[in-house]
Amino acid sequence: MRHFPFGAANDGEPPFELTGGMPPPRDLRDLYGHRAPEPDQDDDFDDDDDAPPRRRVAWGRWIMRGLGALVILFVLLVGWLAITAPLSKSLQPPLPPSVTLLAEDGTPIARRGAIIGAPVDAAKLPKNVTNAFIAIEDRRFRTHWGIDPRGILRAMFHNIGRGGVREGGSTITQQLAKNAFLDSDRTAARKVREVMIAFWLEAWLSKDQILSRYLSNVYFGDNVYGLRAAARHYFNRDPERLSIGQAAMLAGLVKAPSRLAPTGNLKGARDRQKLVVRAMADAGFIDKATAADVGPARLSASRIKPLPDGTYFADWVLPDARDRAGEIVTETTVRTTLDRRLQRMAERAVAHAGLRTAQVALVAMRPDGRVVAMVGGKNYAASPFNRATQARRQPGSAFKLFVYLAAMRAGMTPDTMIDDEPVTIGDWSPKNSDGRYEGQITLRRAFAKSSNVAAARLIQKVGVANVIKAARDLGISTPIPNEATIALGTSTVSLLELTAAYAGIAAESYPVRPHGLEAVPEERHWYDALTGGTHALTRAERDGMLDLLSASAETGTGRRAALSIKTYGKTGTTQDNRDALFMGFADDLVVGVWVGNDDNTPNPGLSGGGVPARVWREFMTQALGVGAAVPPDAIPASVDPDALDDGDNAVLPVGGDIDGMGLHLHVGQDGSISLGAADRDDRRRPPPEPPHFDERDRGDEE
Repeated sequence: MRHFPFGAANDGEPPFELTGGMPPPRDLRDLYGHRAPEPDQDDDFDDDDDAPPRRRVAWGRWIMRGLGALVILFVLLVGWLAITAPLSKSLQPPLPPSVTLLAEDGTPIARRGAIIGAPVDAAKLPKNVTNAFIAIEDRRFRTHWGIDPRGILRAMFHNIGRGGVREGGSTITQQLAKNAFLDSDRTAARKVREVMIAFWLEAWLSKDQILSRYLSNVYFGDNVYGLRAAARHYFNRDPERLSIGQAAMLAGLVKAPSRLAPTGNLKGARDRQKLVVRAMADAGFIDKATAADVGPARLSASRIKPLPDGTYFADWVLPDARDRAGEIVTETTVRTTLDRRLQRMAERAVAHAGLRTAQVALVAMRPDGRVVAMVGGKNYAASPFNRATQARRQPGSAFKLFVYLAAMRAGMTPDTMIDDEPVTIGDWSPKNSDGRYEGQITLRRAFAKSSNVAAARLIQKVGVANVIKAARDLGISTPIPNEATIALGTSTVSLLELTAAYAGIAAESYPVRPHGLEAVPEERHWYDALTGGTHALTRAERDGMLDLLSASAETGTGRRAALSIKTYGKTGTTQDNRDALFMGFADDLVVGVWVGNDDNTPNPGLSGGGVPARVWREFMTQALGVGAAVPPDAIPASVDPDALDDGDNAVLPVGGDIDGMGLHLHVGQDGSISLGAADRDDRRRPPPEPPHFDERDRGDEE
């Protein structure tokens, strides 16, 4: 006997009982209105006409499971969208916003990044402004749920008829989804995500909210994003005051903003404007009479003075400016330390250098490290590589600053004597570039004439480690080899760091950290927190270094840079005249100038006391409003002995030379006198100059 419970195979009918293993009679099945259950294989049933109920139950279960999985998937998808695509993201700009850099007086000097205006509220805009975008981009925007099937079919039909993709069917909601959440690829997967996000936006936002977000970050050409920025950029007015023609022109740009931007294609923009006005009339937003009265929109972009996007100073300061601005969503301004007046003077001095193939760089800063002018090359448009901050070149004798600072720290003074004679250190035998040696001289004289052998002997006395420490203390961060040859500037350094090192002497404290942004109150660098900040030079170190630098700039190899006020500086010339520098300061300005070739090839005739010293002097005379010292060309190569015969009033020329009776007499700046045989060829007579350097630009070699 087999029993069938209610709700199993008989769909709730009363149970019945079979005996003898025989199938129920057909009339009994008709009576109950259902088919009998299929017997086991060992039962002798032969009715195979009807489908088994057990299989029907299995299919039903799979369908229910599938529906449940879809529900779970939908919930997970909504959760994923809520996490990865928050609504606030639709208000964020699609590109990093712009940072406008201001000079120290608040004048804009450069802009970096996209121009992005503040968000707009579609509900507060004139109807003709919002209707212009709806008419040309999504006429059924107010009625669809994120996608427009009619628009998709129309675009598909037109594209098939034209043999290619000429028209899109994306709604404003879909465009917002793509701009705010997705990339610009054309894959089917991206399109599916776009549709899903469009539905999601429609579910959570009102139509005006969607339109507001769309208008706030759509691209209008000329690197301008958002309706507010575009209205001000092209028409110099707020979007709330746009006319029908102006709104229609802006709405027309969205299709191809780079190609239709009116600043470069005014005719194309006006043709597109006419199309938008007709679309507004066809949609019933304006009547035909009003449409006929709409004239071509006139630009006011010329009233907005464009800012340069590329300058050496802007490139250098921008990373810090972005860090200072933090996470920004609209255009922001950052005040820098650049002095526009000094920048113009720096550019003028560099332009007057008369260089042909050689390059030039200049850095001007205050003793506290505020960079007020920067030139990284002759022409930014031709080469944006910043030779003031990015190039690493040998400083030559300008590195002797650290050698002599180590000597002052060791207790020496400018009057300490040093042997100016050939020396050999290991397998290194440095020579003076002019081939002349004066025997015992003071450190003052050795620094002023930039004696190489004296610097080599000095680094032997104070130790290489102490010279490296002096360089590190003054802010040099580039690698410095642990060898005596560094005394002649064989390691590399940037012009910016070297200028800051000289600023340490001018400020009488170290290290000076060059910066291009105005200091924030109570701002403290992490390095200062670890090292305790700056350290003051001792009085002996300060007085000694100022004495040496003054002798070099006023009577030594750098005398062509001397000003009518107290001048401090040092020249630098590397092997084969590849690099030439003048580093110095006067009053409250510290300036470094470098000249050389980008490919590091020699420059015959170039020296730190020539072109760099002249560029330095021209900039400083204009910047400080002072004159130059007595021009070097006015100093006689030798002094007539008879001119000194003035009885009791005879005066020896300090820092001068006397030739007579076969003897050469030199009177040092410190009053010391050296006597030797006269040389027919005066050591200061310059050799013939190459054609790309002026004869007067050659200084004493080092």
